[in-house]
Formats: sequence, structure tokens, C-alpha cells
Amino acid sequence: MIQPTVGRIVYYRPTPGEMPVGPMGEPGGSKCAAIIAAVHDEHTVNLGVFGADGKVRSKINVHLVQPKDADRSENGYCEWMPYQIKKPTGSESGERKRGTKKI
Repeated sequence: MIQPTVGRIVYYRPTPGEMPVGPMGEPGGSKCAAIIAAVHDEHTVNLGVFGADGKVRSKINVHLVQPKDADRSENGYCEWMPYQIKKPTGSESGERKRGTKKI
């Protein structure tokens, strides 16, 4: 499980029709970039969500789906971006621990 912290970036998956249309008239996206603004617990966060129009909207008490969770909320949810999910290096970001890389 990835521990959510303020300032981390996640994808927000809105319910159909929740977010406005994009700049070219396409429907509000299947995912939006979002920043964690507050953490309630490992599965509940507050977000600043960027819509396709570039405006930031607040979303309160959003369900954060962890990598091994199967459940998805019908009211919109957020999830980690692929690069944030644990890599073979053993870290959440895929980066090696400081001082472990040979030069």
C-alpha cells in the first residue's frame, strides 16, 4: 500500500458528466490530474482536481483506490499514477534508495 501524503499527484476518475467538456469539445475526461490537499486515512483524501478546462475544483472525502484494491466508487474515486506504483527497485516511485547506486 502507498501512504497518501499532502502534495502527491493522483488521477481522479470522475463519474460520467461530472467534469466539464475539454477545450476541443470532447466529453469531460476519463481521468483528471489531482493533487492531494488533505489526508483523512489511507483510503480517503481531499483533492484539488484539474478539469480539462484547466480550472481547479475541490473534491472532499474522495475514495483513494490502492494498487491491490478491487473496489471502485460509483461517486468518483482517485488512484495512483502508474509510475507511482511499486517497482522492482522496492520503492514506491521506482527510484533506488539514496547511496545504493554505484558510480
